[in-house]
Amino acid sequence: MRKLQTSLSETGKIIKAIANDARLQETVHNVVNEVVRCFNTGKKVMLCGNGGSAADAQHLAAELSGRFYIDRHPLPAEALHVNPSYITAVANDYSFDKIYSRYVAGAGKEGDILIGLTTSGNSENIVQAFNAARENKIITIGFTGKNAGRITQLSDFLIQVPSTIIPRIQEMHLLIGHVICEVVEKEMFAHEG
Repeated sequence: MRKLQTSLSETGKIIKAIANDARLQETVHNVVNEVVRCFNTGKKVMLCGNGGSAADAQHLAAELSGRFYIDRHPLPAEALHVNPSYITAVANDYSFDKIYSRYVAGAGKEGDILIGLTTSGNSENIVQAFNAARENKIITIGFTGKNAGRITQLSDFLIQVPSTIIPRIQEMHLLIGHVICEVVEKEMFAHEG
C-alpha cells in the first residue's frame, strides 16, 4: 500500500534527523536530568495537550506513575485533562483557554514540572498554562514541531521535532517521551530492576 510506504518513509527520515541532531539529544538528556531532580526533591510532573497530544500526555503520565520496565515506586505524574467535571466546569465558567492554567496556578508548586505537547506550539490553553507555570516558578518543557510557535519563548526546555506533519510530530513526541520515561526510571530505580 503506497500510503503506508509514504508514512513509514516520512517517519524514518524524521527519526534519522533526530538521531543526527546533537542539540536535540542534549535537550532530551537535560530534560531527563530535570525530571529526575523533580522527583528526587518530592515534586511532581504535570502534562497537558489537546486531542492526540492529550492522549500522549495521559500515556506518558501513566508510564511515570505506573511503571515502564521496572516494578518500582510510583512517581507523581498526572495528565491535567483527566477530570471531565473540572475541564467542563472551567471551560463553561471561563473558557477552554483556561482549563490548564487554572489547574497549574492552583496545584502547581515551585520546582514542579509542566510538560506541554502542542504540534503547532500555539495552542492557547497550553500557552496560558506555561504562563501560569512561569509565574509560579514551575519548570516548563515544550514538545512541539518544526514551527515551534509561541511556546518557544515560554519553554525552559524545548523538544522540537523536525517536521510539520502533525501525525509524524505526535509519533515522535511519544517516541521521545518513551525514551525519557525509560531513562528516568533506569536512573532512579536501576537498583530495583
